[in-house]
Amino acid sequence: MNMASFSKLIENQLMKSITLQSRNPHDPIEVDDIPKGWECIGVGNYAAVFVHESAPDLVVKVIARDRAGLEKEAQVYKQLGDHPAYSKLLHQGADYLVLQRLAGITLYEAVAKGIRIPETVIKDVNQALAYARKRGLNPYDVHGKNVMMKNGKGYVVDVSDFYKEGKDEKWNDLVKAYYLFYKKTLYKYPIKVPLKILDFVRHSYRLYKRLRRRL
Repeated sequence: MNMASFSKLIENQLMKSITLQSRNPHDPIEVDDIPKGWECIGVGNYAAVFVHESAPDLVVKVIARDRAGLEKEAQVYKQLGDHPAYSKLLHQGADYLVLQRLAGITLYEAVAKGIRIPETVIKDVNQALAYARKRGLNPYDVHGKNVMMKNGKGYVVDVSDFYKEGKDEKWNDLVKAYYLFYKKTLYKYPIKVPLKILDFVRHSYRLYKRLRRRL
């Protein structure tokens, strides 16, 4: 299927059917009324990602709010250019982007399923973020839910905040936790970690960072 036909499928089928609700800017959006042939494969705080059975190598990222942010994300992809650790922007619609699909599982899913995260993944992402900085971008909001791995390779699947200014410590904190805790425990003795525990850690980290900023 060529991009012109795929974009018509998106606009005539997906965009006319789905409903996206953002109840809290800090929580994933809610998705309803997904049309037949489409699957939602991920949700973030401002967008959802879909795949169609006819084009499994492409993903459609649809925004629930902040159209200006979508424009900026498209510009980020253009600035990144071609790099193996990032997706590619293939088409831009009014409220969506069509991107190359990156295969694998997130680091968050790997911990939940008891799958080892090799050090090569951490190094790949570090190199990818250094590359983005050289391209004039500011890697922002990089964490375990938007970094993926496959066959020992690391990928960054969400660059929507790379245009923002300021310092974000999420990835640096994750790398510290990886070497100080993960490599010595869950890497050596992999066990499944319940999602409730992971969510508790995630919310506790946010609370800690908010309290630290205030102090």
